[in-house]
Amino acid sequence: MPTTTEIRGCGRVTIFPLEGLTVAYTTQSSDERGLGDIGIVAVTEPHTDGVAAGTALWVLARSMWARRTNSQEEARWILTQASRARVVKAPSYDDLRQVEWTAEVTRRFRLDELFANHDVLCTGHLTLRRPA
Repeated sequence: MPTTTEIRGCGRVTIFPLEGLTVAYTTQSSDERGLGDIGIVAVTEPHTDGVAAGTALWVLARSMWARRTNSQEEARWILTQASRARVVKAPSYDDLRQVEWTAEVTRRFRLDELFANHDVLCTGHLTLRRPA
């Protein structure tokens, strides 16, 4: 069973539907410059555990294009969907500002080059802590 790493943060989170999943996208920075170089793309359904959630995104990426045959291409596809959702702002999307969140990361993937301003993609399950 894969190990999970918990990451907590507070900031912008974009929630969007993706092929039957509800997905959240946020970023973290690897240093004090605050560049958001770590992309966190995670499933938010409360009934989905982190392992299944993280796997679901990678399986979906693999299935969406027959020629996508390696993890680099799959990671770029996942990040493309997340950045597209943030830019498009469709009615079914939710762009939350300054929300607290916790991510159960089941896969931390280093990209071979910067993509969508990220050099690391973290996937898994994300829980929002909305104010009461």
